[in-house]
Amino acid sequence: MHTRGSLVLALQAQGDGTPFAGSGDLIRLIADTTPINQAVLAILLLFSVASWAVIFQKFWSFRASERDTSRFLDVFRRSTKFSEVQAACPSLSSTPLVGVFQAGYAEMNAQFRAAGNPAPANPAGATGRPILKSLDGVDRALIRAATSEVAKLERRMTFLATTASVTPFIGLFGTVVGIMIAFQRIGATGSTNLAVVAPGISEALIATAAGLFAAIPALVFYNHFTHRVKEFSGTMDDFALEFLNIAERNFT
Repeated sequence: MHTRGSLVLALQAQGDGTPFAGSGDLIRLIADTTPINQAVLAILLLFSVASWAVIFQKFWSFRASERDTSRFLDVFRRSTKFSEVQAACPSLSSTPLVGVFQAGYAEMNAQFRAAGNPAPANPAGATGRPILKSLDGVDRALIRAATSEVAKLERRMTFLATTASVTPFIGLFGTVVGIMIAFQRIGATGSTNLAVVAPGISEALIATAAGLFAAIPALVFYNHFTHRVKEFSGTMDDFALEFLNIAERNFT
């Protein structure tokens, strides 16, 4: 009966136009929180802003990589000379295939110079063509370059994974603090009136919501970008095999 009476009195107070303590708009509610909860919310805000910055940067970076990859493959398959492909590389720097091609091309040139042969200008073959000393060496160079390019594509993605895994726990810390404050207010007043309990509960729920707001987009886009990196990795593997087929066919 006492709890029911307290609830009725609280509802009547609201009906009379007297708001609950801490039941104003969201900004006022955040401003009224304890310094600990404000620190928690500030940390979560920093994580959220930084993760969205990474998301937009990776989105535009991957979009440019996809565009240049398509153009590079078109140039590579239409060219009859490796030198033509090399000349086009600076204008297509966003694609990871440029790094893979240049690594393989540099390894072939190094082998030809070591053998005293000219550079592999014409992959279609010609009389007196140079011979590769080790096709496996070219393969290893392509693998190393592909691994390096994958590492570049994955740069800053670990921050998204960290945000997705850490921010819910930071929000949970704020929730625990809010619940503790609510119980302290109950103990100090000796009342379970909603006007006494609600502010601490509200603070707790804000921290929980802020943690989820930071974590959910980071997790979604981390999974999306991971899938894109796997696609680029597959494209690099296919290109490396195509490069090796040309090298084996014309320089062995």
